[in-house]
Amino acid sequence: MSNPAVRVVELSSPFTRFAGRLLVGLGYEVVLVEPEEGDPTRRELDGDAFVHWHAGKRSVTPASPEELRRLVEGADVLLDGTPDGAPEAVAGLDHLVHVRVTPFGTVGPRSHWQGTDLVVAALGGMLAQVGDPDGPPLRLPENQAEQLAGVHGAIAALLGLRARRTGPGQLADVSAQACAAAALEAGTLAYLHEDRVPGRPGRVHPLVPHGLFRAADGYLGGGLGGSPRMWDALLAWLREEGAEADLAEPRWQDPVERKKYQQHVFEVVQDFAGRWPKAEFAELAQSRKLPWASVDLPHEMPGNPQLAARDFFLRAGGRTDLGFPFAFPEGHRIKELDVPERGADQRLLQEHRPAPRVPAASAEPARPALHGVRVLDLTWVLAGPYCTKVLADHGADVIKVESLGRPDPTRFAPFMHLSRGPHTDPNTNGYFNEVNRNKRSLALDTRTEDGIAVLRELIASCDVLVENFSATVMTKLGLGYDTLREINPRLVYVSMSGMGHSGPRSGWVSYADTVSASSGLTGLTGWGPDDVVGVIYGHGDIVAGLQAALATAAALEHREETGRGQHIDLSQLEAIASHMGTSLLNPVEPAGNTDPRWRPQGVYRCLGADRWLAVSVRDDTEWARLCTAIGRPGLATDERTRTAADRAHHADLVDDALAGWARTLPADAAAELLQEHGIPAGAVQDGRDLVEQDPQLRARGFYVRAEHPVAGAFLHEGPPIRLTRTPGGVRTAAPVLGADTDDVLREVAGLPPERIRELREREVLR
Repeated sequence: MSNPAVRVVELSSPFTRFAGRLLVGLGYEVVLVEPEEGDPTRRELDGDAFVHWHAGKRSVTPASPEELRRLVEGADVLLDGTPDGAPEAVAGLDHLVHVRVTPFGTVGPRSHWQGTDLVVAALGGMLAQVGDPDGPPLRLPENQAEQLAGVHGAIAALLGLRARRTGPGQLADVSAQACAAAALEAGTLAYLHEDRVPGRPGRVHPLVPHGLFRAADGYLGGGLGGSPRMWDALLAWLREEGAEADLAEPRWQDPVERKKYQQHVFEVVQDFAGRWPKAEFAELAQSRKLPWASVDLPHEMPGNPQLAARDFFLRAGGRTDLGFPFAFPEGHRIKELDVPERGADQRLLQEHRPAPRVPAASAEPARPALHGVRVLDLTWVLAGPYCTKVLADHGADVIKVESLGRPDPTRFAPFMHLSRGPHTDPNTNGYFNEVNRNKRSLALDTRTEDGIAVLRELIASCDVLVENFSATVMTKLGLGYDTLREINPRLVYVSMSGMGHSGPRSGWVSYADTVSASSGLTGLTGWGPDDVVGVIYGHGDIVAGLQAALATAAALEHREETGRGQHIDLSQLEAIASHMGTSLLNPVEPAGNTDPRWRPQGVYRCLGADRWLAVSVRDDTEWARLCTAIGRPGLATDERTRTAADRAHHADLVDDALAGWARTLPADAAAELLQEHGIPAGAVQDGRDLVEQDPQLRARGFYVRAEHPVAGAFLHEGPPIRLTRTPGGVRTAAPVLGADTDDVLREVAGLPPERIRELREREVLR
């Protein structure tokens, strides 16, 4: 147990339950408050939903508001998914970290709107990024918008606990819509930095030369990779098999030419990949260090030798279920969780648990929750920088180590460059500048002995080190964890390799799309088993980054209690696999935008080019209200549509009625009308809509303008977590390459001017 003294009370909802599950995985006591009839998940999927979301928690059923108040008085954290914020339970409790996770946040003109995973994904921009260009937007499976909100809720709880060490508790306001809008990779950034709105990419990544390919027995995720070495290795393989077609011609050595005519290159690769069984192709590709993976469904995950070797899975209620995104604390894996009976822990309602004593609020202005934490950032591209972005947003001093010798593709690669100016300037890329704001830049060549010596001196003075290299890089640099612990016993070391540092596939080359392929996420993203579209953008990277930020916050709390640092060996595969919900307990296949419980749920074309409306009807009452709203009240009493089962059986009748109504209206107007009737609905928004049109994000100040010394002023995506006492935010734009080198070496490593000058003369600082 990381901190058994901390108690979390959960007032559950679909947007908080994952946060509670993650806190169980971190060793906290989580008390689930259930109504008399039990939590709704007890009746979903024959109880499998409750097993997944709430195993390991305690269960109470308060008989009165007074009993709930007594429970909350003795709690440290209230994880709150209620619409009203439980005012009677929290009033006057200055010690409480009150985390409210709601669809749209607690303030703003749409704070009262009804939201489901589909509707939040639509209004948050996720749906606009998935699907075929000429078809409807497509939802990511297993409630990814809800789960993004959940992991932010868990991070918010730990930030609040850390801030409470120097002052009272506070409210953390987490908007699920903002969580989705901050997790789009380049979706909004293309508009902010190039005045461009990318279309849905289908099965091909919009930036990186990767996509979804058919194998002889299923699908593969992969592509050309991101380096000349990978292209050469792929071409050599094609030539060995006589499948290179014209790709051996000199013109294809030019990455710009390959990008320009990517469709042709992909056709040749597809002809080759289609000959092989998916698992065999992936194994052969990885033996050549090529980034390919078999697209597996969740029920195939227990057969993944990497997940099995690392003890990822756990037992809950006698069943095998998904484990947690990382082992914690100090490499501990939870092997089994009990599933509580309703009200099994009623005695907790009668206990008098004194409220924690906390320092009074200081007269000085409050600082962000992670103020005083120093992070050495050895990450690049997206997953790692996203983690350290979260830490920097909440006050950590993040020192990004980079160099011309190890160029970050998001600074240098033309195909990843988002800018109105020349694509050759490493300081103007909007992709890089978004995920590296609030950081300092140290230009240090770590390929040299002098560079490693400087790195060691920096490590001695840092609290956290984060890297997302492949598994063996740090050991080859002479900086394995045993060495790091000798340099700094209190160091929190977070590694973020694709597969983790142990296991038979620890050496596999991984990109976000290949990790999503192995996790089951890609295989469930589609319209049916034979019509898989896949997750092409970097959702897996963003999930890994968020889970690494959570791990860092948890490890810092653990260090406060024990004095010890630790190694968090985070596998990006395990991180995204942990977001696969109930899909292992309740095997499913791709099902488009539908929901097994709710009818109708879907995305409907509206007035205008590529304008769509997302709608969820959760019960018969909402169905009756929807029929009234669309001017078809008779449908509510039609024998063919009375119940969800009836509506599923007559899906064409239901969908035709809703589609015919939506087609004549602007999506925003249709959503507003349905929301006035209490029905979850929202327009499918793209990057332009989010920035220019969305009144909720505007009211919450989500997009923040900051001035970059080279790229000029532009809008940034703000942090989705709003802490009332120790707020985070966008304080500074991303650094110019090496802008802080001298300051960092002087202030952090303690190097004298003559040593810095000598290092510069040796070209170590570049």
